[in-house]
Parts: sequence; C-alpha cells; structure tokens
Amino acid sequence: MSDLGLMPERERRPSGHRAARREKKRRGPGCFFILLIVAAVCVAGYLGLSKVVGVANDFFGGPEDYPGPGTGSVVIEVSKGDTVAGIGRELKAQDVVASVDAFLSAASGAPEINQVQPGFYQLKTKMAADDAVRTLIDPSSRVDSTVGVPEGARVDQVVESIVKNTEFSKKQVNAALESPELGLPPAAEGNPEGYLYPATYTVGPDTTPLSLFQEMVKKSVQLDQDLDLVGNADTLGISPHDARVVASIVQAEAGTADYAKVARVIYNRLDEGMALQMDSTIHYVSGKDGSIWTSAEARDIDSPYNTYMYTGLPPSPIGNPGEKALKAALNPADGDWLYFTLVDAETGETKFAESYSEHQQNVEELRQNCRDQGGC
Repeated sequence: MSDLGLMPERERRPSGHRAARREKKRRGPGCFFILLIVAAVCVAGYLGLSKVVGVANDFFGGPEDYPGPGTGSVVIEVSKGDTVAGIGRELKAQDVVASVDAFLSAASGAPEINQVQPGFYQLKTKMAADDAVRTLIDPSSRVDSTVGVPEGARVDQVVESIVKNTEFSKKQVNAALESPELGLPPAAEGNPEGYLYPATYTVGPDTTPLSLFQEMVKKSVQLDQDLDLVGNADTLGISPHDARVVASIVQAEAGTADYAKVARVIYNRLDEGMALQMDSTIHYVSGKDGSIWTSAEARDIDSPYNTYMYTGLPPSPIGNPGEKALKAALNPADGDWLYFTLVDAETGETKFAESYSEHQQNVEELRQNCRDQGGC
C-alpha cells in the first residue's frame, strides 16, 4: 500500500503543554462555578437559609443597608402570625431598613427576634439593620398596652380594665360606651352588656376608647353570624337577644360544669314557669361576685334582674359570654333537670337533679364538703 501522508490517530492529537492549556481553558471556569453552587447548597442545608443569606452577602459585598443611627420616629405594627421576613417587609415599607435582606442577615444572629410579640413598636427611619433588630427585641420599644376582657366580665369590669391598663380616663371610656356608633345590633337596644367579646385587645397609638369598643362589638356580631344565632334562636322559640341573656347566665353559673346541661336547666325552668333563682343574677344586682352563696338580704332586692323575685329572663345579659356559653345556649343538652349545684368547690364537681328532694341532698353534700374544706 502506498504512503498517502496520513498520520496515525495518536500522532494527530496536540501534544505537550499546548494540549494542557486547551484542557484547562475549556473546563476551568465551569467547574469552579459548579463547585461554588454545590457548596452553597450544602451550606444552606447545614446553616439554614437565613444564615446562607448572610454568608452570600459577605461574599458578594452584602445587601443594601443604612449606616444608621436613623432619624425621626415611626411606629410599626407586628401582627399575630408575622414571620421574621414579614416583619422585614414591613420595616422596608416604612423605610426603617434599606432592604429586607439586610434585616434577615441581622436577624439571623439574634434568635430573640422569634420571640417578638404582636404589638406596636417605635423605631426610627433609615436605621442600620442591626439597630432595628436590637430595638425590636427591646421590650421598652413597645408603645402599646393590652386590655383583657375575661369571659363573663360585666361592662363595669371592662371599663375598669381599660382605665387601669391604658391612659384613657373613666370619663372618656364611659362616653364612648354611650356613642351610637358602637355598632351594636338592634336587639341590644343600645345596651352593650353582653356584646363586648371576651378577648385580649391591643391598644395602639391610634386606638381610641370608641374604636376599642367597636372592635369588641364587631367580634361579638361576627360570632353571632358564625353560630347562626338568629336561626338557632328561632328554632328554640326565643329571640336572639334572649339567647345572649341565657348565654350570659350559663357563663356565670357553669364554672367547670357541663354548659349545655346548665342551659337545659334554664330552659326547663322557663318552660315550667318557675323562677330561675340564679345566684349569678343576684350578684349582678348587688355588683358583687366571687361567692357561691347569696344572702337573704340580697335576694330581697327589688330588681327585674332578681330571678328569685321575678320569673322569666332578666331584661338584658348579666355579663359578656364567651363562645362556649353561647354555643350551649343555642344547643342545650337533652334532659329533664330542673336543678343543679356545685358540690365540691375544690374540684368544681357539679350535680344535676330532676326533683327538689334530690337537689336538697346535693346541696347538703356541698355544705358538708365546705365544712371539710374549711369553708367555701
């Protein structure tokens, strides 16, 4: 065969340092960035996303941040359920921090940020992210207060709580209660008793006594809708207002007892034309509570709320019932009980009876337990 001048395959490949330079040029940069990405993913799995943000920011120069210390004053609200990122977005929107990333980077080194409670906080605009984090976790930066409305609290007790826990005067609070703008349903006939939803309320810089009461009433009205108060009351043959009256008595009387059974006792007595004889209504008349007993003198008070003296329901609720009591008033248990009484003040045990003789036995059990326990 003749020689055509073709070199064997191995002889046509580049050799020496030229080949090495070509291989290095072809794979070098690509491999570097792939390794960088893989390393970042591994770090993310180990440190968590927020710390990776800080590592990446350090590597690439860091996120936009103000030098601080900030100027002026701004109040921001931390709402229930807000994440750290959500707080950062609110701070960015209010120009407290320059970027959300800067805030997240600063927050990654302060685990206390996860314990920040819902409320209002006073900061400055154009703060360094580290300073913003330190301010948020400082309790002294809060510029709000809270008002608690316990289940069963009377309007006068709600007023006392507001005056005690805010800077509002009693005169301001009482004036707000008389406002036609409270949002009360027609059934309330202008009386807020029973329509101030039991909950804990945040009083911020812009809160007024009227707006605070409006929030309570709004929650109460919403609960009525959620439970179909009108429809369920109609099924029971009572008005929505009377359903709230029953709920308020259940709230005051039940304690740890079965709420639905207490509600049934009330309805059974109404059906029988019996006086309700609920001590809680006497406490409402006298303005006292905290005792399971009432005096003969208190039971002689002439008032439409005196259910020993007058049959039927009181003219309005005797307190502000919670959801459990209202559900019981709308869905009473089935049974023929006409009486109930606490029999053990320490455990809260309550017994129900269909006959007066059985009830008397239960009352004697209560008296004996009170003697054994050093008084009730």
